[in-house]
Amino acid sequence: MDLKLLFISTLLGVICYSSAQPEGNECIKANAESCGDCIQVGAKCGWCTDISFLKQGEPTSARCDELESLKKRGCVAAKIENPRGSQRTLRNKPVTNRKKGGEKLKPEDITQIQPQKLSVSLRSGEPQKIDLKFKRAEDYPIDLYYLMDLSYSMKDDLENVKNLGTSLMLEMSKITSDFRIGFGSFVEKTVMPYISTTPAKLLNPCTGDQNCTSPFSYKNVLKLTSNGQQFNTLVGQQQISGNLDSPEGGFDAIMQVAVCGEHIGWRNVTRLLVFSTDAGFHFAGDGKLGGIVLPNDGKCHLENNMYTMSHYYDYPSIAHLVQKLSDNNIQTIFAVTEEFQPVYKELKNLIPKSAVGTLSANSSNVINLIIDAYNSLSSEVILENSKLPEGVTITYQSHCKNGVVSVGEDGRKCSNISIGDEVYFSINITAQGCPKQGKSESLKIRPLGFTEEVEIKLSFICDCECQKDGIPNSDLCNNGNGTFECGACRCNKGRIGRECECRKDEVSSEDLDKNCRKDNGTDLCSNNGECVCGKCECKKRENPEEYYSGEYCECDNFNCDRSNNKLCGGHGRCECRVCICDANYTGSACDCSLDTSTCLASNNQICNGRGNCECGACRCTDPKFQGPTCEICPTCPGVCTEHKACVQCRAFGTGEKKDTCDRECNYFTLTKVKDRDKLPQPVQAFPLMHCKERDANDCWFYYTYAVNNNTEVHVVETLECPAGPDIIPIVAGVVAGIVLIGLALLLIWKLLMIIHDRREFAKFEKEKMNAKWDTQENPIYKSPINKFQNPNYGRKTAVL
Repeated sequence: MDLKLLFISTLLGVICYSSAQPEGNECIKANAESCGDCIQVGAKCGWCTDISFLKQGEPTSARCDELESLKKRGCVAAKIENPRGSQRTLRNKPVTNRKKGGEKLKPEDITQIQPQKLSVSLRSGEPQKIDLKFKRAEDYPIDLYYLMDLSYSMKDDLENVKNLGTSLMLEMSKITSDFRIGFGSFVEKTVMPYISTTPAKLLNPCTGDQNCTSPFSYKNVLKLTSNGQQFNTLVGQQQISGNLDSPEGGFDAIMQVAVCGEHIGWRNVTRLLVFSTDAGFHFAGDGKLGGIVLPNDGKCHLENNMYTMSHYYDYPSIAHLVQKLSDNNIQTIFAVTEEFQPVYKELKNLIPKSAVGTLSANSSNVINLIIDAYNSLSSEVILENSKLPEGVTITYQSHCKNGVVSVGEDGRKCSNISIGDEVYFSINITAQGCPKQGKSESLKIRPLGFTEEVEIKLSFICDCECQKDGIPNSDLCNNGNGTFECGACRCNKGRIGRECECRKDEVSSEDLDKNCRKDNGTDLCSNNGECVCGKCECKKRENPEEYYSGEYCECDNFNCDRSNNKLCGGHGRCECRVCICDANYTGSACDCSLDTSTCLASNNQICNGRGNCECGACRCTDPKFQGPTCEICPTCPGVCTEHKACVQCRAFGTGEKKDTCDRECNYFTLTKVKDRDKLPQPVQAFPLMHCKERDANDCWFYYTYAVNNNTEVHVVETLECPAGPDIIPIVAGVVAGIVLIGLALLLIWKLLMIIHDRREFAKFEKEKMNAKWDTQENPIYKSPINKFQNPNYGRKTAVL
């Protein structure tokens, strides 16, 4: 298990390392065969048009490289083709500074976004930055279309809407002096499953004695008008209808309101659509319940202000509605009851520049709902762009109120904008490559919910200027087998080679390959290139400053000797693996200087006449002398005295040179040690002199002097000073005092021991006298002697 984990971690490390590597020179990797192909690789790439630029063995694609690399390789700036993108403002009308009650302006004369039209030329990989300004104009005209559900459940709502015209006109006059209002209604598709179970119910779909109008899909009751009283009159004539299922056909109505601009009367001003209902909605696919399978076509089908194709086309999808509402700059306000708030809030998230308000049970709050929703929608500006051409990308950065800067998707919008506020957007447009045929494209950017837009004409730089001067079928391209342009041949179809000298079907023939083998060897192009038309085209290196060259790609400029880890010591150039040294340098790695100024001694002699100057340094011929100019003799008499003053001033800050120490004594490296045992000892590698010198205070200091590449001095950090005559009596007195104190302490100790011994002896004698066994026999004493009597003792001996 541990081995598996180790393998996996190692593999992940390799993958991470590989992914972290730089991508390298994209200009070289592209292998561009023409100037036009080169400049499409990226903004860093340029093409050298100098005819003599390529070295032997280099392919035509070597003309394409990064700009700095081309200059280092010898291509002058005037010969580098490097077109740049540009932009030009075609219409730049200032934003309108208008106040309510001021001069009456037509909607088309009001400007809220600047500039309005630009022309942009794009070079591949080079972004073009466009700055836009948006200012919300005061007293901007508004068109509001009220679209109402007239199913039976909205009966009491209709009564309140009948007086909406004049009331709403009064409230909106506080926002704008140019306000128009219209009215439309909807119920459901006029097919049997949706509105009735029997044909008889088509005339009066309501139950009981209720008088209802026949069901319909959508009716445009009143075109947009500034006459509020007319709105009240026509809405007051409307009657409720009915249907079977709860979801209504409101999407059919919204689609017709969006696309039937002439019937509705939309102007190029702020367009508001108020959608009022107390039910859900049918959407694409639900039409199958009535046998309708054709998808909604998104076109206007109003005849006599009635939608006539509800039985023929399915309901539109949400995405279809979003597209049409956006195309026609319509901002939607969903005025729905509390029950359906969650459904329409989800729908709001899918429809840009839309709002949801809670409608009271009888629509009595509809005016406040509309005012609040309008203020919310108008305080936010969101930029959108038309479909981008292939290979073109766009990014946004917004500069909103209070210094708020946003990027990404948030860079498209600014919120909490009041009337008269100015906000700014920075837009970067970048092309990758060149669109097919290089045709110009048009891009439009506009704020959602507004009719104004910025038109941008895009053109693409697909070719170089030098291509215009190309010579078709030029003699320079193998007797007319290509076009000579931008310093190189662009071969006709079926031809290849630097001069188009070969047909493609000849490329790998054995006869041609012979010409690519040096000295009849086995390697084609020294394994550093490819044989094309009997000529070697050398490989490219990842580093643009490194390249192969030569008839057989046998040369390169990166395999020469190095010194101090620098190619040719940094004093020459590498040609065909040999260093070509700069002036005053020689050697295989150009590391030997011919300059003798570094060998001049203070007497203007080379190496003080004691050696030779080799590669800018002295080689002393007299083994006793060392140093940069053979001026030092570590073992010669007087060396210690010669350097005494400088060692003293640098180590202890004293001596005759202490005031000029920094200037006169910086010719050696000083190292301090603690004691004489730490001083270096003589070795065979280089001479070393041990020195002992005395200063003005009769203090000795010890040091070593050696020359090993550098002059090195090691010195003991403390001076060794003798004791002075004034201190001897003091020391003697101290010593005598210490001796006397010692004797006194010894006598006191002896006296105390005598007293102690006498006391112990007296105590012993006293205890001896008081002991009981001194005068009588010890009661527990038992004699070790036993007596035995012979039983025959005293008797006469028996006669046998």
